[in-house]
Amino acid sequence: MTMAPIRRKKPNDFDDMNKTDSETNKKPLLILAGPTAVGKTECSLLLAEKLGGEIISADSMQVYKGMDIGTAKALPEERKRVRHHLIDVCSPTEEYNVVRYKEEASAAIDDICSRGKIPILTGGTGFYIQAVLKDTDFTENASDRAYREMLEETEREQPGSLYKMLLEADPKAALEIHPNNIKRVVRALEFHHASGECISDHNAREKERVSPYSFLFVVLERDREELYRRIDRRVDQMLEDGLYEETVRLRTAGCARNMVSMQGLGYKEMLAYIDGETSYEETVRLIKRNTRHYAKRQLTWFKRIPDTIWLDCAGWDNAACLSDHIISLWKNRQNNQE
Repeated sequence: MTMAPIRRKKPNDFDDMNKTDSETNKKPLLILAGPTAVGKTECSLLLAEKLGGEIISADSMQVYKGMDIGTAKALPEERKRVRHHLIDVCSPTEEYNVVRYKEEASAAIDDICSRGKIPILTGGTGFYIQAVLKDTDFTENASDRAYREMLEETEREQPGSLYKMLLEADPKAALEIHPNNIKRVVRALEFHHASGECISDHNAREKERVSPYSFLFVVLERDREELYRRIDRRVDQMLEDGLYEETVRLRTAGCARNMVSMQGLGYKEMLAYIDGETSYEETVRLIKRNTRHYAKRQLTWFKRIPDTIWLDCAGWDNAACLSDHIISLWKNRQNNQE
């Protein structure tokens, strides 16, 4: 077995732990992150089985019921192997956001720890993971529903207009948010409207918050070309498994293209195909291209987060070997707390 070198970002409390009571009494939290299709699911299942843990999904789309194929949810038999949290918690016609996620994920962590098990936060939505890890306080920027609805209507009538507004209100935040990520653009504008402050300044303060958890944050990665091949194969499998039929069912159930849930990769492109705007071949090409672009954005996000250990999946023979190595890192981390 060959082992890839570990890339660790910045010396941190993982390395420089002052073993005070406040540190040793922190709840444990194992985080397994990485871009889509990198191989998180099988590794997380093995980690949970070997450590006696439960998985908390950190995926902004897996919270929606009925969106199974396009979000690559753990299969029913996989969920029988290990208990999962924050999958299928709301209807795709409902609004779900990071504020609700942070509250529900934190409650899940408390519940898992109270039963003597290890919470394993697994997924690729970096914003959600960071909110939990840093215990982000969202009370100071409660949402103004009327203002948000006005922003959403403006975007429907003038696509791209909100991003231009953000460029003027908070240029730094605009550089960090993709123009197509309307959900985050709206949140940044809402925050500025409610507080008069730039959300980039708020986020900078939040990054300095000390985590309430005794955590190990692992990011999985692969060679870029190999990752892209895996993405293409996953999209092909999703189509074979019935992504088109799943999207039709969601459309029939009342899911419209402007809903947050329908902005998920695969669904928005398939809806355009259903509406006759693209050919099937072009739709498949767009899903693969957009998923590759999303994976790049995920990697960029995780590279900005300190206190992470990066592991190249190619450095281990299989997921079992990789999970064993992560467990050794986890045990070392916990031993440093004692």
